[in-house]
Amino acid sequence: MVADGSKNKHSTLIVIAGPTAVGKTSVAVEVARHFNTEIISADSRQFYGDLVIGTAAPSANILQQLKHHFVGHLKLEEYTNVSKFENEVLQLLNQLFEDHEVVVMTGGSGLYIKAVCEGMDDLPDADHEIRGMLNATYRTGGLAALRSMLLTLDPIYARQVDMANPNRIIRALEVTLQTGKPYSQQRSNTKAIRNFNIVKVALNLPREALHRQINSRVDQMIEQGLVEEARSFFHLKHLNSLNTVGYKELFDYFDGNNTLEGAIEKIKTNTRRYARRQITWFKKDPEMHWFLPDPEIVIEWLENALKERNQDSDIR
Repeated sequence: MVADGSKNKHSTLIVIAGPTAVGKTSVAVEVARHFNTEIISADSRQFYGDLVIGTAAPSANILQQLKHHFVGHLKLEEYTNVSKFENEVLQLLNQLFEDHEVVVMTGGSGLYIKAVCEGMDDLPDADHEIRGMLNATYRTGGLAALRSMLLTLDPIYARQVDMANPNRIIRALEVTLQTGKPYSQQRSNTKAIRNFNIVKVALNLPREALHRQINSRVDQMIEQGLVEEARSFFHLKHLNSLNTVGYKELFDYFDGNNTLEGAIEKIKTNTRRYARRQITWFKKDPEMHWFLPDPEIVIEWLENALKERNQDSDIR
C-alpha cells in the first residue's frame, strides 16, 4: 500500500517507539509541542475508550493540549486489525501533511508501527466464525492448544512468531483456515514505498530502571482504580480487546484462581515480559535510533536529522 499523492520531500513522520512504561508519551508530547504538530497513537491497547487506567492512556489534560488520533476511538466490541489501522493512518497522514511538515506517531505496538512504515501483506479480513472458534479454543485449551494447531498447520510460521502472543497465533490460524494456505506462504515481506520520510526513535532505560518504572506504574494503576475498572468489564472478558496484560490477570482473580496480591504481582511480571518482547522487536529494526527518554536530547537529535535530510532533498 502506498499513500496517495506524490512524495513531499520535506514531509516527515517521526516514530517514537519503545517498551511499555519507558516514557514514550511524555517524550512524544514534548516533541509534538516543539514541532507544533499532532500525535498518532500506535498503541493498540489505547484504541479502546473504556480502557483508561489499564492502558495508561494520555490524560484528559494532555489530550486537550495536543491533538491525538487513534486514542479511545473504539468501543470494546468493535473489531480492528493491523491492515485497517495502516489504511486509516495513511489516509490521515495525507490530510495532516497538508498543514504540518512533521507528524509524530508513538506507541509500543511494533506490528502497527511496521504496518504504517513498511506496509502489510494483503490478507483477508477476519472471518468472525473462525475467529470465534479459535477464541473458544484459546479459552478452553489455552496457549498450548493454539501452539499445537499452528505447529500442525504452519510449522514455518510457528518458528517465526512469538509463541507467547495468542493474538498473532490466532491471526495466523485464522488466515490459514480461511484460505486453505499456510499463513507463512501468504506473507510477501515486500517493503512498501511511502510518499513521506520516516525517522525512527526508540526509547529505553537500563533494565533495572525500566523494571522499577513498570512496577511503580502498576502500583499507581491499582491506586487509581484498575481493580474496579477491570471488574466493570468482567462480563465482557471473552472480548479480544480485553485479552491484555492488566485485565486478564484481574479476571483470573475474580474467577477465584488467584489472590489480589498474586494478581498484581502477575501483572508486574507479565508487563516486564511484554517489555522485553517489545525491546527485542524494535532492536531488529536497523532504522531505529536509541535514546534515553530525555526530550531535550531527542529533540536536538531530531532537529539535526531533519535539517540534514531536508538539505539532502534540496540538493537532489
